[in-house]
This record gives sequence, structure tokens and C-alpha cells, in this order.
Amino acid sequence: MMINMNEKFFDIIEDVKKLAPIKPEICLVLGSGIGDFADKVEIIKSIPTSSLTNYPVSSVQGHEGYLHFAKYKDKLLLILQGRVHFYEGYSISHCVLPIHLAFKLGCSKVLLTNAAGGVNSLFKPGNLMLATSFNGSVIEKKLADLMGVASLEQRNLFLDHPSEMMNEAIRTAAIDEKIPLCEGLYWMTMGPSYETAAEIRMYRKYGADAVGMSTVPEAYYAACLGMKAASVSCITNFAAGLSTQALTHTEVMDTAESVKFNIERLLKRSILNF
Repeated sequence: MMINMNEKFFDIIEDVKKLAPIKPEICLVLGSGIGDFADKVEIIKSIPTSSLTNYPVSSVQGHEGYLHFAKYKDKLLLILQGRVHFYEGYSISHCVLPIHLAFKLGCSKVLLTNAAGGVNSLFKPGNLMLATSFNGSVIEKKLADLMGVASLEQRNLFLDHPSEMMNEAIRTAAIDEKIPLCEGLYWMTMGPSYETAAEIRMYRKYGADAVGMSTVPEAYYAACLGMKAASVSCITNFAAGLSTQALTHTEVMDTAESVKFNIERLLKRSILNF
């Protein structure tokens, strides 16, 4: 059954509209270990999500709960510092609430970031990957139910590739900043546990280059709303079976920290190119 997002989150939407000091044009979602980017732009106003009644709270390290209204040069931004994940027990509607808020505030573009495991054997921790496609099979039915989409043909209307216009802008930004940029398919799993080596072999067989536990619902929902969306992953670790080292969230955070200067430069230049 389709969920009426406007009705379900009416109070949150209205509160944020009243508090918004600007009309942002670009929404930026900061993933694990990338939250520091919010300190690198001019913050006009910050709203702790804890101050918004019934706003979902993340339990994951590195996901502070803030809505930042910001400016970078002549670009007006809504920066979402922290996201909630399906594996935390939230519904799919909660996971895409930030995108719905961005849409209601007037954003036409969404740049999603995340930490991901490298499935492609050529990828190394510290690489940045531009998503050229997504696999959302694990949440396709839930997304379809949320949006009231019944047939496979209808689902394909929003199960689409990232915005090529935005992707080209990100490629140009990487060239301008002399930042190596990988490209590939981002595969979402449900989490919260990391994938097994056998699962990674299967994902690779079906074309996965990176694996994570977020982003896909947001990208698909943004496309459904008519927004342009793109995604950049920080490859923070080798996926299971590609390294003898056990995977931990600490490793994810440490790797993201080591390449945050490149991430900052890439995001800033990309924003100007949009």
C-alpha cells in the first residue's frame, strides 16, 4: 500500500519549512566518515534533527544528526549530516525522508556519498568511485510499495541509472582536481552484518564493483520525484574474501579520514559544476 509521505511526516516537513533560511538547490547527503565536509562550507543555519519531533535518529558512528543550510560560493545547499539505515529497524519511508524533505524545500539535485567495500579487484581502500548504476533488488519491492508502483514496467520508471549530467560534472571535477576516480556499479545489501566471501563472489559475478548498506533507496526515490541524483563512494576496505583482515566499522572511518581532503575537493568542485 502506498504511503503518503506528506501526511506521515507532515509535522517535520512544516517545521523544517518554517526554519529554513534559504531555498537550497542542491542536497548533499554525507555518508560514514564524510561528515566533516559540513565544516568546509559556509553554514547559514544548522538544525539538530533531535529537535524535530519523531525525526529518525541514527545509531551508527559517524552519522551526526543535522540539517545544515549552507552556501558554497554561489551555490545554496542542504547538507544532511547523518543518515538512517534500513538495518537499524527503520521503514523504507524513514530512510528516504531526507530526500523527501529536500524535494519539499526545492532541491532539484541530490549528491549522495557513502563508504563502501571494494568488490572490483582493481579497487583499493582510499579510492573514490562514481556510481554508474545501482542494484537495488533487496529493496525493490519495499520501494515499489512505498511509491504505489505495481508492475515491473512501472518500477523501471524509477529504477534508473544516476543522472548522466551530474556524473559528467563529477568526472570533470575529478580531472580538474587531478583526483583519480573509479567508476562502477554500487550494490546495496540489507546489513547490518558485513557480507560473506561467498556473497561477494556472487555480487562480483553479477557486475558489482562496490557494496554498501545505503544510498540506493535515496537515489531511486529522488529519481521517482523527478530529481537528478548522483553518488560517490569512498572505498574504505576490501570486501570479504579479498583480504585476510577482518572488516570493522573502525577501518571504514579510518580510511575515510585518510582521504577526506580528496573527498572535500571533489565534492566542492562537483557542486560548482552542477
